[in-house]
Amino acid sequence: MSQHAQFDPTHRDQASGAKAGAGSPADFPATAADIKRWRQYLADERAEASVYRDLAQNRSGEERDILLALADAEGRHEAHWLQLLGERAGRPRPASLRSQLLGFLARHFGSVFVLALAQRAESRSPYANDPSATPAMVADEQIHEEVVRGLATRGRNRLAGSFRAAVFGANDGLVSNLSLVMGMAASGVGSSVVLLSGVAGLLAGALSMGAGEFISVRSQRELLAATRPTQITLAAAPLLDIEHNELLLVYLARGMSREAAEHRVAERMGLLDCDCDPSLSLRPELPEAEDQHEAVGTAWSAAASSFCFFASGAIVPIIPFLLGMTGFTALAVAAALVGIALLLTGGVVGLLSGTSPASRAFRQLAIGIGAAAVTYLLGLAFGAVVG
Repeated sequence: MSQHAQFDPTHRDQASGAKAGAGSPADFPATAADIKRWRQYLADERAEASVYRDLAQNRSGEERDILLALADAEGRHEAHWLQLLGERAGRPRPASLRSQLLGFLARHFGSVFVLALAQRAESRSPYANDPSATPAMVADEQIHEEVVRGLATRGRNRLAGSFRAAVFGANDGLVSNLSLVMGMAASGVGSSVVLLSGVAGLLAGALSMGAGEFISVRSQRELLAATRPTQITLAAAPLLDIEHNELLLVYLARGMSREAAEHRVAERMGLLDCDCDPSLSLRPELPEAEDQHEAVGTAWSAAASSFCFFASGAIVPIIPFLLGMTGFTALAVAAALVGIALLLTGGVVGLLSGTSPASRAFRQLAIGIGAAAVTYLLGLAFGAVVG
């Protein structure tokens, strides 16, 4: 059995010798690799606590309290590694590049992107596979992931609607205009025609996206508004024929149980002198609070986002032609610029969704460049047939 395996600090009394009356954890045998790893853990815990404190400075109320509580928890983990190292802690080590990046972003931006990165960092904690960490620390990291996920979700919800239209618009502009430019160039037309086609594609696509998004969001809002209950039952109830009371059908259609619906009807009709079952009693029929996960944003903001972001994406493939480049060189530069942009947008989507930015970025790249390549081949075939 190795020296590392002989030490089992998962036992709470060993991990906190002062409580159990045991010797200092620094007295237990540890390899050089153990000490190096513990020192890195110590540096990362300090950095993560600093990240949460920096984020808390840009928050208020409950969110600020939650972030400060997370910082305190990281401080308890820091104390564990300090106790374990004892005099072997040495000079403070620099935090990992990931933790340093989080700290920089938290100090200068403090946005939902930082929380998304922090969520991913918490989910990749190495403590679950390290016997030097206590079970409580492992559980802490798992809970921290869920806490940060909740905080990040609030930010994601605030980005709903317009952000969806922006991401979709930018990617559509990048892919569709690159495909258009590649197809036109492959057909053998001159660079000036390719440029004009790209500009026309930019304007037509941006206007189409903006108009389509406006109609889509407006229609969705009208559809949702049509499903909300009205207050007509308040005015109509006193005039209803009690012998042929159709008010019951209203509540049954809204999904209420028959018992609750009959109780509600009796209240509306003024037939109940007492409320014998408060669980069925009348409550004000106010519009339901908007489900943040279904937030669609305003029609105008969605349309503006789609227009602007489609245009910003569609202009990228024609930049080489605007700069006077021609032929295959212009196409290669256009494809490279679009590839970089697709990687960036895919990475952003990955960050905000709490998944791997790299996998989302390369998926976006493969889809976009694949579509452009197919269009280029079709352009070659069309040019050969027409020529």
